[in-house]
Amino acid sequence: MTDPTTRRDAGRDLDARLRPHAEQAYAAELAALARHDDRPRPPQWRLSPWAVVTYLMGGELADGTAIAPKYIGSRRLIEVAVATLATDRGLLLLGVPGTAKSWVSEHLAAAISGSSTLLVQGTSGTQEEAIRYGWNYARLLAEGPTEAALVPSPVMTAMREGRIARLEELTRIVSDVQDALITVLSEKVLPIPELGTEVQALKGFNVIATANDRDKGVNELSSALRRRFNTVVLPLPADPEDEVRIVSTRVAELSASLELPDVPAADDEIRRVVTVFRELRSGVTGDGRTTVKSPSGTLSAAEAISVITSGLALSVHFGDGRLRPDDVAAGMVGAIVKDPVADAVAWTEYLELVVRNRSGWGEFYSACREVS
Repeated sequence: MTDPTTRRDAGRDLDARLRPHAEQAYAAELAALARHDDRPRPPQWRLSPWAVVTYLMGGELADGTAIAPKYIGSRRLIEVAVATLATDRGLLLLGVPGTAKSWVSEHLAAAISGSSTLLVQGTSGTQEEAIRYGWNYARLLAEGPTEAALVPSPVMTAMREGRIARLEELTRIVSDVQDALITVLSEKVLPIPELGTEVQALKGFNVIATANDRDKGVNELSSALRRRFNTVVLPLPADPEDEVRIVSTRVAELSASLELPDVPAADDEIRRVVTVFRELRSGVTGDGRTTVKSPSGTLSAAEAISVITSGLALSVHFGDGRLRPDDVAAGMVGAIVKDPVADAVAWTEYLELVVRNRSGWGEFYSACREVS
């Protein structure tokens, strides 16, 4: 008998979900691309490589259907990533935090396999079972090692079904566990010695992994494992207008999901936050005239999105409905000052040397000084 709670959840509108999976949120776009996609498709792929790139980068179909861009950056990088997944090599998306590695990974899996949920989240505590397989210990004790007692990992499921498996934060996983992937990537086989059998990957199977080398607690990939991936490095946005566009787009999506009303003048504060982050990140002001100290954080677009979204919530629920400098100031300090000593010095110097003397930034300077 079906649980009433399950029935209610199944019947809820997609709009009620806080964060739908990519294949749910963009189902209409994926369906439209599939209808118009007459190009060759690799085995088991829902779309051709050309259509997958169009889904990521955006475009307009012959019938006028608009495909929203999911990634704002180099088209060639996405083409290389998609071409890699059409081969027998895994894809490693590498970059500093906030360069949309997980976002790109999710959308690639959704477009290729129709599902982005075969996911292993890497942490320092991730065990080998999360990559290979585990056991239902009650059945294992009662029946011994049997197929029914086996608990497949997302990777094993992807191999059996010819789909894309995702491994987030691969370098967070300890090296011994990482190397469980070597046989999977090289031989496309996952041995199950307890049963005297193995799982052979079906066509369409591949692995997308993400990693960064900036955070603490990083475990370097062995040369044997790294050789089995093609690496695509996702950079921070080079063009300030691209970064403003990324932040504006994601803030609008998050605001709609959180049902925050439209807030006037948000674009001005978005541009200001992006400007501050870029200058602190690069160590020089936009005009190239003043050198500033860079704090320890990455100050990526992802953090700018968080600052603006928090500011929108403040302005709607505790302000006058307009996004103002004092709505974003606290979030700015929290994002920039990770080290209470060194980062606080860098932030204070930036405020005094740059922000204080910048025309039209007086209210922002006062708000930041007050919370600093």
